[in-house]
Amino acid sequence: MWVTFARPGRRNPTPTYPDQVDSVTLDPLDRRLLHALQLDGRAPFSRIAAVLEVSDRTLSRRFDRLRARGLARVSAAPHGRAAGLAEWVVRLRVRPHAAAGLARALAGRADTAWVTVLSSGTEVFCIFRVPEADPAPLAVLSRHPHVVDVTAQRVLRHLMDHRWRGRTSALTPDQAAALRSPRAGAPGPTALTDLDRGLFAVLARDGRAACVELAREVGWSDSAVRRRLDDLRDAGLLEFHVEVEPRLFGYTAQCLLWLRVTPARLSAVATSLAGDAETAFLGAITGSHNLIAVVICRDADALYAHLADRIGALDGVEHVEAADITSYSKRFAPSAASRSGA
Repeated sequence: MWVTFARPGRRNPTPTYPDQVDSVTLDPLDRRLLHALQLDGRAPFSRIAAVLEVSDRTLSRRFDRLRARGLARVSAAPHGRAAGLAEWVVRLRVRPHAAAGLARALAGRADTAWVTVLSSGTEVFCIFRVPEADPAPLAVLSRHPHVVDVTAQRVLRHLMDHRWRGRTSALTPDQAAALRSPRAGAPGPTALTDLDRGLFAVLARDGRAACVELAREVGWSDSAVRRRLDDLRDAGLLEFHVEVEPRLFGYTAQCLLWLRVTPARLSAVATSLAGDAETAFLGAITGSHNLIAVVICRDADALYAHLADRIGALDGVEHVEAADITSYSKRFAPSAASRSGA
């Protein structure tokens, strides 16, 4: 019997992502609110309301409605490199009937940052964040009776300085500038405290948790929590992300890409792909493929055109492997975006 990953007595930190969102429509105010939260995940509704010229109660109700339906939430995690963490992308080939359960178990782990089911349940993909000197925890995965194959590659560098534009196109430039949270430069290595680790655990579940709730969860005073949270944010040590289903914005095709690029062209290809509106994540990795990307397109036809006409035409791209993203069990792909404020 394979051991489960969830800790006894702890709430499951991962939300449920509904398979059907076709009946939900985001109106312009919803889109502006979600864009604002992408810029500053902990921005008070009163501050956002002042820029959008609506009441803060209206915004609070809008966000509560989306969160209650499992359609959006704000999460947070430590800046990986500053916290001394390495990232490993792990790809599991599985028997389809076991994919959903395995993905849920992986999502319950504190050391996973992103868990998704690929190719109609024949694969599970996740990102592990582990101490710099440690390997990815593959032994327990390889012993799972329904895991057929395991591969792992280290993420060497994040190659985007902005978020997917489908989520960040609702505000005017002036509104975005007014709502963007000031960020420090790239943070240096930092020794995390027990308080930090406690805060990260709660903020992974709810990045907008009030300081009173944070204090109760970690067993520190409200004033100490408030000061430390401000210090972490000012130093750029916290990454916030709004988790929302792209289909709500009218995009139905999501795909993971592994690209093998001629080394001499790697930087040029990465710069070009990072500028594409379809790119949601881009990283350099070890292994036979040296780039990994997430692309989001309107539909299957648009995805085909992007693969064939855009990526296929890039000088230096030798091979592309694509896998359809079937469902998510845990979001929050690490990103440099929170440092840029874009």
